[in-house]
Amino acid sequence: MKPDAVDMRLISDSLLYASEEMGLALRNSAYSPNIKERMDHSAAVFDPDGRLLAQAEHIPVHLGSLPWGLRNLIEKCRAEGLELSEGTMAVSNNPYVTGTHLNDVTVVSPVYHKGELVGYVANKAHHSDVGGMVPGSISMESRTLQEEGFVLDLAPLTERGEFVKKTVDAFAAASRTPSERIGDLKAQKAANFTGIRRVLQTVSKHGAEAYRLAASASFRHSESLMRNRLSHLKQGSFNASEVLEGEEGKELKLRASVTISSKGVSIDYRGTDRQVDYPLNAIFGVTISGAYYVLRTLTGDDIPANHGAFSLVKVAAPVGCLLNPTFPRPVGGGNVETSQRNADLLFRALSKAAPDLVPSAAGGSMNNVMMGGFSRGRGWTFYETIGVGLGGSKRFDGVDGIQANMTNTMNTPIEEIERSFPLMITKYEFRAGSSGRGQRRGGAGLVRRFRAMNGKTTLTVLADRELHRPWGLNGGSPGVPTRAFIIRRGKRSRISCKSTRRLEKGDEFEMRTAGGGGYGPFGSRSKRDLRNDRQDGLVWA
Repeated sequence: MKPDAVDMRLISDSLLYASEEMGLALRNSAYSPNIKERMDHSAAVFDPDGRLLAQAEHIPVHLGSLPWGLRNLIEKCRAEGLELSEGTMAVSNNPYVTGTHLNDVTVVSPVYHKGELVGYVANKAHHSDVGGMVPGSISMESRTLQEEGFVLDLAPLTERGEFVKKTVDAFAAASRTPSERIGDLKAQKAANFTGIRRVLQTVSKHGAEAYRLAASASFRHSESLMRNRLSHLKQGSFNASEVLEGEEGKELKLRASVTISSKGVSIDYRGTDRQVDYPLNAIFGVTISGAYYVLRTLTGDDIPANHGAFSLVKVAAPVGCLLNPTFPRPVGGGNVETSQRNADLLFRALSKAAPDLVPSAAGGSMNNVMMGGFSRGRGWTFYETIGVGLGGSKRFDGVDGIQANMTNTMNTPIEEIERSFPLMITKYEFRAGSSGRGQRRGGAGLVRRFRAMNGKTTLTVLADRELHRPWGLNGGSPGVPTRAFIIRRGKRSRISCKSTRRLEKGDEFEMRTAGGGGYGPFGSRSKRDLRNDRQDGLVWA
């Protein structure tokens, strides 16, 4: 039986919308501002073999890690005798199983139709605090995974549709904000129930056999489109290197060789520095995500993001390097910062294969800000990332103040911050003068300033591009680097962008994010663009 082309499209689109609706259910029922406002989560639908059928356009760093993690989780369930029966959901945050880092909790559910396994649904959400050394759970001082927070290796989250109290209580008790953790787990459960319901509606409507055949046809369709788009890129091997800023400014080298041929794309990270004792190691699932993301931006988002689209991409990284660490190395910052440098690395290599498509470097950091303490007798934890400037490209200036590359979250609204936490936002604006100059300027970074409204607030900042500026292309200038400050009694002091500090009542923390690199020689910028620059007030002449 060959599925009708219309039915195939209807089934494929219904699964995409199912994953999108899972994300909406998660966001709408979450307790934490990080999920309900910033939408720091992802959701996906898989076939019975764990192959990606559809993934919502949520977080790019989850693009490869969700399928990678799902396969690992299924294998671990089988090895440990955890039966994924109807009504059972498995949960884990162990990065070496699920990918990304401890804050990202993955929940997987099987989908059964008339007793037959027809697939899985899964979601991943960033919990603002999972214990560890600092509020927010990402500390450069961590030397093992266990020091980063509570490791939930594998456990049933639900059985027969009901929460497993032992699992929920253990996870919540390890956090500084237990009620919020329980609430967010409930939201993840709701998201998977939504996904199961939508998948079953699709299977019931079209039939299990048509559903299976449509999935296979969708894989072939995506693979064919990807093969066609790759044929338009220059073939050959293209090398590049990047620098990640380690402890005390130590330079950590990332290297990649990208080979494009009629068979597809292979990426080899040989030459990348060895893993380190602090949390800038990136789990291999994160590394894969970077490869998928960069290629997806160059080949077009009209290619359905499923197993077929990525079957032509092969990624290899030496075991024990920064991009494929071994247990129990800490990995909290690898998901957020090393992933960004990996994207820059691959863009730089592919700028030689697709010079008209690749932009200059974006601000290159998620600019993680974590704060926490006690207020009105209760613990609180705040986490967010702050946008940067995108790099200029052949046709366009870079976008100002946006979450770039491996992150796709929103900002936390000022009203929500001040309502939920003992913080006040005293400045939020574009960072004038941060853009790289060029025929097409880079985007401007942001300035975000927080005031502590009570004493003994712990602040942790984890950002990059403090020492190595976002690069320009084809004669464009680099963007201005990242900066962080504490303002105490009117005196401004610069602090490291990878540090933990204590804030007293009235102290302010200011984050200035990097601008994007410029593209092309500045002397070629049009008079009209220069006039607009002056009117905008974002570019200094």
